[in-house]
Amino acid sequence: GFEVEVAANGAVAEYLLLRQNFDLGVLDLGLPLVDGLTVLKRVRAARPTMPMMVLTALDGLDDRVAGLNAGADDYLTKPFDFPELEARIRALLRRTRIGGGPVQQMGRLSFDRDARRAAIGSDVVELSPREWMLLDRLLAQRDKVVTKDQIAESWAVDRSESNPGSIEVYIHRLRRKLDGSGLAIRTVRGLGYLLESET
Repeated sequence: GFEVEVAANGAVAEYLLLRQNFDLGVLDLGLPLVDGLTVLKRVRAARPTMPMMVLTALDGLDDRVAGLNAGADDYLTKPFDFPELEARIRALLRRTRIGGGPVQQMGRLSFDRDARRAAIGSDVVELSPREWMLLDRLLAQRDKVVTKDQIAESWAVDRSESNPGSIEVYIHRLRRKLDGSGLAIRTVRGLGYLLESET
């Protein structure tokens, strides 16, 4: 079986998906308050590696394409049978766990998304929620530039801390905490930040 968290509207769904560490998200596009497509785009920006399944009554080609382009990994139209939903969830989880499971290794850093645990060797690295989201984003785009806009989008649930100055503060803190990991966060002037192995 699965342990399930239910959200009554899009605002709650977005909050939960960005603040908690789920193996998979199942999102109805017809959510009240904030529509599912908007939630999907925001969650995908913040959690690029989390598998997302979309449920919807809209079964037109354009609707399916819009959902997949927004970041859905699978798409199921209503009405559907629950055995099919469960089978698709299991298939998605299998696909995302191929190739090493949820624990990522880069340099001396190990990053376990399921357990929300980061460590350098055997030493646990204590991270605030914002530092965790930032490291998650940098690791997901390792060796690629992550822009300040992308970081701000990841923190959209609390825009008061999404200004460029506060991003630099969190980058500075994260650099200190990654000391000894064999990794470096490089500033790419005018673009953003790059997580790479130290040479």
